[in-house]
Amino acid sequence: MIQLINIGFGNLVNKEKIVAVLSSDSAPAKRLVIQAKEDRRVLDATQGRKTKSVMVMDSGHIVLSALQTETLASRLDKKQLNPAKEEG
Repeated sequence: MIQLINIGFGNLVNKEKIVAVLSSDSAPAKRLVIQAKEDRRVLDATQGRKTKSVMVMDSGHIVLSALQTETLASRLDKKQLNPAKEEG
């Protein structure tokens, strides 16, 4: 079952496809975003606001979010609200 998390402003990503969540202030994250923009692999979900976190996806895409890294991390840690019951 696909588990989606809200990354801000109604935008959702598949929780299982996220490799890393980085602070946008770090130099490596900035270089990563610049390279991904050149390669057209950036998905901007900030709605024009300041980028606060950078998500690296397993496909190599980079997703930009206006939410704090800690906020996204807490959303990733939350258990699914309605877990599917195993049938046996």
